[in-house]
Amino acid sequence: MQLDEATVADVMPRLRRIEGQVAGIARMVETNRECRDVVQQIAAASKALDRVAYKMLAAHLKSCLLDEEAAAASGYTPQELEKLFMTLA
Repeated sequence: MQLDEATVADVMPRLRRIEGQVAGIARMVETNRECRDVVQQIAAASKALDRVAYKMLAAHLKSCLLDEEAAAASGYTPQELEKLFMTLA
């Protein structure tokens, strides 16, 4: 099952911002910035990635609920969906 266009349109700019954050973190490390500043930026990027993952998973769960047969045919059993969800916990 694929993500719907609205979810992709929402997630892609977020991922690009995160990409910029991570590049900034790398520059901070290269220039020997203060540890607490680097860790704060890493935490912010990590939280942003979590939000993207939850957004994608929520959209996917919605599509699985709307078409259970297609979800099952794609290997998204209730057990697999629970496992996927728990990877974010």
